[in-house]
Amino acid sequence: MIIAVRKILFSVILFSAFSIYVSGQKEVDVKEALPYPSELYGEINDKIDRGLQYALNEVVYNNKKWKKLVSQKRMAVGLVDLRDMGNPKYAAINGEHMMYAASLPKIAVLLTAMVAVKENCLNYDAALKKDLRLMIAKSNNAATTRVIERLGFDKIASVMRDPKYNLYDIAEGGGLWVGKKYAKSGKRKPDPLKGLSHAATVEQVCRFYTLLAYGKLIDDYYSREMMSYLIDPQLHHKFVNTLDKVAPNADVYRKSGSWRTFHSDSVLVFGEDGRKYILVALINDAQGSKICRNLVTAAEKVLGLKDEAQLPNTDNKSSRTPVLTSTGRELP
Repeated sequence: MIIAVRKILFSVILFSAFSIYVSGQKEVDVKEALPYPSELYGEINDKIDRGLQYALNEVVYNNKKWKKLVSQKRMAVGLVDLRDMGNPKYAAINGEHMMYAASLPKIAVLLTAMVAVKENCLNYDAALKKDLRLMIAKSNNAATTRVIERLGFDKIASVMRDPKYNLYDIAEGGGLWVGKKYAKSGKRKPDPLKGLSHAATVEQVCRFYTLLAYGKLIDDYYSREMMSYLIDPQLHHKFVNTLDKVAPNADVYRKSGSWRTFHSDSVLVFGEDGRKYILVALINDAQGSKICRNLVTAAEKVLGLKDEAQLPNTDNKSSRTPVLTSTGRELP
């Protein structure tokens, strides 16, 4: 009788251990794929990390040109570390400073189109799918204009200001805005804060990609749809020029923009060797494209992906120097 009971207990324990192991394996598999579980999403403003912010400040302010551009509000940078899906980390410089962003805000058109499709007020036909891919992968202006004409500026603005996304908020410095077709002429619906036609802040672009990474842009299905348009960019300049060299096998979700001296880029990188991050830059300088190329290397150093630059230890509060966020607030 006692032997029989022991056998039963052993079987229960063995089954439980196996179940835990299988469950653990499933969790590992989930970590290796996007989107992450939506229930783990947290607002990046609540995820500002002291060590990451300190390292980003160091790499930017130690470059004389970058420091000057930042001080003149002509450069903004945002970085999100996605390696721990339950605890993403965020840092930014001039994060809430809205700038002209050229074609980067076409991601706002992409999201609005998906919202309209879900609401059954836009036909998800072959023509739309083709235009969305041209708009994102090749930054085709004619394709973007066709999509905007099907949506309207009011619809784009309403989606950006929708509390579910809050990608444009005057109280937070503005954000993503599209108020003009990507054409030489046409009516304008400038943003109400600065009067810009195509605008962004690095904070709201970082939020866009973070929401996307957690399946929170509409829902998991439509987040995946948007990722299918953003992956495999066809313009291999700025961020992608460097990523092609340092991470050729990584999944790269990207949208950039250029007009005169305005250069912008945004990327969600998901690959091996710890390359799971979001990087966004807005720059107003003739050398902006080159700065973008160099920012990828700088960001990977900040993340500790390069041996020569690890995140500093800031646990010793008695000896540390103040670390400021992009809005000038000292981190605790």
